[in-house]
Amino acid sequence: MPQDGQDVTYPGGLTRLYVEAPLAQGAQLAIGEDQSHFLANVLRAKAGDRVRLFNGRDGEWSASVTTVGKRTVTLTLDAQTRPQTGVPDLWLLLAPIKKTPLDYIVQKATELGVARIAPVITRRTIVERVNGDRMRANAIEAAEQSGRLTVPEIAEPVDLSKVFTNWNTERRLVFCDEAGDARPAVAALANMPRGPWAILTGPEGGFDPAEREMIRRLSFAVPVTLGPRIMRADTAALAAITIWQSTLGDWS
Repeated sequence: MPQDGQDVTYPGGLTRLYVEAPLAQGAQLAIGEDQSHFLANVLRAKAGDRVRLFNGRDGEWSASVTTVGKRTVTLTLDAQTRPQTGVPDLWLLLAPIKKTPLDYIVQKATELGVARIAPVITRRTIVERVNGDRMRANAIEAAEQSGRLTVPEIAEPVDLSKVFTNWNTERRLVFCDEAGDARPAVAALANMPRGPWAILTGPEGGFDPAEREMIRRLSFAVPVTLGPRIMRADTAALAAITIWQSTLGDWS
């Protein structure tokens, strides 16, 4: 059990919580029931212990536990510990896959610094329903644990045929085209400009030939391959993000 006035920690490290409320010095917050249960019953926090809070707008703040009730924990904000920073303007467009791999992709894409995650329904997509609330919950948990100050936007599922209808052509597209004659991703992106980008990965069975042809005709699409081995859909998404971050993102 943490000592009075100490940072509340769990096996993953310092406890950080995402909240919707504005954050400012001296403000008091009564956090939600789930977060209150986590602090009071899982971590055994008590008055005087400290946590970190962020809301995606006001930076990260240190907060002290004021009261611990049966269903509600009240926090008082002490001081800002980090100013607000963002992530690169990178979207991940992915064909939904089975529940557990999709959870994993959302968690790891959040850790890797993606700004928006958008499910795209292709002709060979097997998963018929996408649980947006579950995706957001996974994104929030990953943001809390990874130290980032924002939570990626989770978009509503959209059919591939409609994705590019009102597309801003200034946003270039990394098209993970494992069935074509595309260049290796590192080489293809090496001399590309920074700015808004998106990554598109397909379902377990790959893109339909007509879909591939449609995407490759887009003036802003950059077809790439991810190496000589066949990757699972979840592996391909994370590999593509890693390469983009290393060449055009905030890792370079």
